[in-house]
Amino acid sequence: MTGRTVLVTGGAGFIGSHTVAGLLEGGDSPVVFDNFSHSSPAALERVRNLSGRPFPVIAGDVRDRQALDGVFARHPVDAVIHFAGLKAVGESVSAPLPYYQNNVAGTLSLLEAMQTAGCRNLIFSSSAAVYGHPARMPVTEDMPLCAVNPYGRTKVFIEEILRDLAGSEAGWHIALLRYFNPVGAHPSGLIGEEPRGVPSNLMPYLLQVASGRQPRLLVHGGDYPTPDGTGVRDFIHIMDLAGGHLATLDALQDLRGAEAFNLGTGTGYSVLDLVKAMERTVGHALPVTVGPRRAGDVPVCYSDPGLAFRRLGWRAERDLAAMCEDGWRWANRRQS
Repeated sequence: MTGRTVLVTGGAGFIGSHTVAGLLEGGDSPVVFDNFSHSSPAALERVRNLSGRPFPVIAGDVRDRQALDGVFARHPVDAVIHFAGLKAVGESVSAPLPYYQNNVAGTLSLLEAMQTAGCRNLIFSSSAAVYGHPARMPVTEDMPLCAVNPYGRTKVFIEEILRDLAGSEAGWHIALLRYFNPVGAHPSGLIGEEPRGVPSNLMPYLLQVASGRQPRLLVHGGDYPTPDGTGVRDFIHIMDLAGGHLATLDALQDLRGAEAFNLGTGTGYSVLDLVKAMERTVGHALPVTVGPRRAGDVPVCYSDPGLAFRRLGWRAERDLAAMCEDGWRWANRRQS
């Protein structure tokens, strides 16, 4: 079913903007609510140019209950996709209180507004960080949740809040989407990841190395028990991840209570696999230095995404080459 009005909190961010583009392409009507603390209104202007469709954008913070009540009063919201929140692991360790305030308190404010408005359909942006250091691979949704940093713990706490809420009140349809490692960009090159300052994630940093904005890539650890010694992760194309939200939205009414789903490819790629794929994309070698391991990193983490296929009818389709090619197209457009 399309034609829905969907409130997208944090819709100007990397995952949010691609999901908004997908909603527009599919005939839905997104309403974006974002405080632009780690994003830019320009991303949404690019989405408008890409889709050729206007949509409302409201500047506001999810902790502002009055502002949220105003959104629900003005728009007939059928469902909410909740991306808004802080997401840098290292920053959460050094400054945990803003993470609990933004992520947990902000979600409580949103849930109260939804409850008042009578909207019971929610897709929550969770994370593979809820698993901490998994005891086995691939990671399945029934594994213990034991996050090892404040960012991951905010996701665990919110998931528990959502389960409690769904258990206390009939009529809620809640999906907890646990992402692995989103990378790449829209194939048009018009929207992509745009971190402020020095990127903290591998792909945007690698793109800056490829475009000469950073001198070299520092790989954290070359002595892991993996085929090439570098960490292995489940990189997923941002378009596949956005598609996962659209598939979940279509299946949401079939969910009862709060249900968790992994969104990943099910394939583990090493850091050097990604580097080599990017080198093939750009046509030359990239400067790389292998340094010591980084505290808190796990050697290997990749998903079992089978539940999402069985329940949501979704699976990732794009490979590592597409992730690099689309990311590089976006980086080149931003350079020009």
